[in-house]
Amino acid sequence: MKTHLITILSFLMLLACQNRQTDAQNETLTDTAALKPDTIDTGAQIPALAKQVLTALKNKDYESFAGFIHPAQGFRFSPYGYVDTATAMVFSARAFLDELSKKPQTKITWGQYDGTGEPITLTIEAYFKKFVYNADFLNAPQTSLNEMIGSGNSLNNLTAIYRDCAFTEHHFPGFDQKYNGMDWCSLRLVFKNYNNKIYLVGIVHDQWTI
Repeated sequence: MKTHLITILSFLMLLACQNRQTDAQNETLTDTAALKPDTIDTGAQIPALAKQVLTALKNKDYESFAGFIHPAQGFRFSPYGYVDTATAMVFSARAFLDELSKKPQTKITWGQYDGTGEPITLTIEAYFKKFVYNADFLNAPQTSLNEMIGSGNSLNNLTAIYRDCAFTEHHFPGFDQKYNGMDWCSLRLVFKNYNNKIYLVGIVHDQWTI
């Protein structure tokens, strides 16, 4: 009887050790999974996401557009290829929608006009018309991913400002032949990965400047 009891106790102790070992292995697997690097294929997702953003902009569906905005850092508007972080406006999704809902809309200073240095003071809707969707970028004849197309006589610092981001460019090489391409314009959408989802962090308009 005593020998039988010792055998049972030994078996229970062995079973407990095995359970603790299994729990430790599971914890290790959980920790490893938590530390797995991001595997999102941005090259496959971003062009499709850019199309959705441009569709919302073309349709002036700003509620849908706001859903693409980075929830932690918001997004920045730049009227020209050189992103001036000191003057370019940054909005959260909520602040953006709040500004749009104002009747009448507030005039905001977005930066300075290239060439004159005069302040760009416009409502959101007026700014969008002039420095965001001033052409049918959804159907632009030239597009790219992480490559610049439009270039002029002004500096372009997008990749320096958005080092850990990806961007698309939607480009019109010109509209009137008499200008020999000097009336080109581009819209660049800048995206960043956050919590395994891709969000919009910047809209950079660009064009030939004097």
